[in-house]
Amino acid sequence: MDIVTAQEMYEWDRVTIEDVGIDGAILMDSAGRAVADDMASHIEKRDKIVVLIGAGNNGGDGFVIARTLLNRGYDVEAWQVVPDEKIKGDAAKHRSLFLASGYELHSCKEVGEVKPSLEKADVIIDAMLGIGVRGGLREPIADIVQEANAQKARRMSVDLPTGVPADETDEQITAFHADKTTIVAAPKMSAFLEKTSSYYGKWNVVEIGLPSPKLPDPRRQVWTEADVKRTLPRRDRNAHKGSHGKGLIVGGSTVMPGSVAMSARASLRSGAGLITIATVESAIPSIAPFIQEATFVGLGEKEGFACRPAPSSLSDYDGIAFGMGIGRQEPTRSLLSEILQEADTPLLIDADGLYELPLDLMQKREAPTILTPHPGEFAQLTGKSISDVLARPFSLSRTFAQAYGVHLVLKGPSTIITSPDGEQRVDVSGNAGLAKGGSGDVLSGMLVAMIMQHDSMMDALANGCVLHGKTAERLTSDDHSMIDLLASDVVEGLPITFRAFS
Repeated sequence: MDIVTAQEMYEWDRVTIEDVGIDGAILMDSAGRAVADDMASHIEKRDKIVVLIGAGNNGGDGFVIARTLLNRGYDVEAWQVVPDEKIKGDAAKHRSLFLASGYELHSCKEVGEVKPSLEKADVIIDAMLGIGVRGGLREPIADIVQEANAQKARRMSVDLPTGVPADETDEQITAFHADKTTIVAAPKMSAFLEKTSSYYGKWNVVEIGLPSPKLPDPRRQVWTEADVKRTLPRRDRNAHKGSHGKGLIVGGSTVMPGSVAMSARASLRSGAGLITIATVESAIPSIAPFIQEATFVGLGEKEGFACRPAPSSLSDYDGIAFGMGIGRQEPTRSLLSEILQEADTPLLIDADGLYELPLDLMQKREAPTILTPHPGEFAQLTGKSISDVLARPFSLSRTFAQAYGVHLVLKGPSTIITSPDGEQRVDVSGNAGLAKGGSGDVLSGMLVAMIMQHDSMMDALANGCVLHGKTAERLTSDDHSMIDLLASDVVEGLPITFRAFS
């Protein structure tokens, strides 16, 4: 499922209409009917429905939706909230079709005219402004949005809620607060941003007949359960422990031994053939009982934290993870610098390792490097503020990954996975139960296992993220709440998840 910006969506429309030859009015009719079909599954015939119609393609869709629902016997009031002269092109054609069909169209110049209908409505459908919105809302739409948001009616939006930009933004917005949004053709970038995603409510995408083979690839997509099932490797009946990777996990300290233990256990639960834990020798006795299947390498120790030298024979490993619980000390930076220069295998850096990361050495590596920051850690890496990262995660991730030649997993409610050449995948699985210490350590362990078992790095990272999130979803729907869920619960919940995806 592709994710598009406003400009990319405009280009899809242009290709469909100009290059392929599908008439714009027919395309608008297809879009409106598809949205009406989707919305009708959430509306009862006894519901009083108000459709708020603006200009542009969104308004044109609104005319089709209102006409379609009226044709099917629904109780619909259609309200045009912009002057007639604002409605042009294909939208004007569908306005004429609506009126020619014998239906009444109400005109609203100020909010007081539509307010009584909004107060009586069971459902309010927002087809006022689409992907072309820029800046703050103007009257009367601003007042109409405020009034609609104040009602107890169910609120539904067409493509994206009025007032929400399609793209990344750091502007403050006022917008229609939908309970449900029916997205046309492809989700827009704003559906995945912290500032704007809540305005969408629950959303799904409807197909409207765009010619997929002809559309430019945005190289940005949602990674779904179907994608995981399609790309997750299957075990060969003649496989042995060496077939699925020998991994090294470097981390832990005397005060934080649990992090590396959870990472190792998650990696083994995710199919890694062999896992070695490299940690300070004083921490090994507390870790070993927790993870009996792992082997250990003792690291040099300074005041309870790991220091040089790095484990020998780094080239013997198929994947390395560094940073979980290792501490933010100068010795950490020296140890990581040594591993960056000597390891010629995929290296994942997480947690404390991100704070001590020498970017110049990382940039020189030929083997793959994977960084897994949350927004605060990514802000530290880029020199941006956390608010900047939350406002522009797609563009900042792509710029950073391309500049430093790394795979970047920017964690969050919508996790964005970016390759060194700019391809992006988004994982929307998981829930607030993962907002606990240790969840990231578990994910890092899982990702190392995935990297060692996949031919494609992007498949490995995207699949690991989805499996991690889906495990949390299943656990909080069955045995746990989002309050009590622990990172260790996620590790022990992995077997059922893998069984479901196998």
